[in-house]
Amino acid sequence: MDYDESRRRFVAATTLPDPDIDLAQAALLISAAEYPDLDIDGQLAALDSLANAAMRRVGEAPDIFSRVNRLSEYLFDEVSFSGNQDDYYDPRNSYLSDVLSRRLGIPITLSLVCILVGERAGIPLQGVGMPGHFLVSHRTEPGLVIDPFHRGIMLSEAECSERLRQVVGENAEWDPGYLDPVNNREFLARMLRNLKGVYLHQRDHPRALMAIDFLVALAPEAPEERRDRGLIHYQLGHFQEALTDLRFYLGARQAGPQHGPVQRLVDALEQRLS
Repeated sequence: MDYDESRRRFVAATTLPDPDIDLAQAALLISAAEYPDLDIDGQLAALDSLANAAMRRVGEAPDIFSRVNRLSEYLFDEVSFSGNQDDYYDPRNSYLSDVLSRRLGIPITLSLVCILVGERAGIPLQGVGMPGHFLVSHRTEPGLVIDPFHRGIMLSEAECSERLRQVVGENAEWDPGYLDPVNNREFLARMLRNLKGVYLHQRDHPRALMAIDFLVALAPEAPEERRDRGLIHYQLGHFQEALTDLRFYLGARQAGPQHGPVQRLVDALEQRLS
């Protein structure tokens, strides 16, 4: 499918009530924006195949902890999904289709695989958007948290706090709310912000625009995303689109440190397009 079709289907998939959003389908539509020939049904079948094998490993595990542990052993020891520590900012780490084929990812996409396979295998898991890192918790068993980026090991709250300090800095203060689950839109938005950041760092403006287009689809009223999309449109010479987004940003926010520079750019665009 072409880019416009993948975005149209993403919009349709994510305007549902949040609990009804199909995370696998939505994440694969993001992949399809980069890979127009992607076989989404084939990717979903690959997830089903992983889940069928996981169910055989989980078998008659005596308790929830054993079930989760066997799922982790299957995904991270047997199938060898792992964190891409050597090339963390490779954009392929943020596309579900690439993660499934390469068995490499970053915390959020490995968490997504764990959740999607667990869900299909009867193990209800959810994403945990801790600052600087991403984890998975069990939906019904308080305190059961695993770290898919580090081979699916189980973590206590104290170990989560230590992981936060490792990622954010020694002075990071722990808040138990960091282990609250994220909803589906937040999950997808964080994946897209990762892609946006990677592509902006690479100065790949067309692909950064793709990521922000999908972010705006998730949150059309988010002023910062409209501002950033406007700035990228400007870099790409899409002056009318830039003006529309930057006007939206100015109209949605009170004066702040970026208001002046954006207003000057809007004035210049209005003069150019008049």
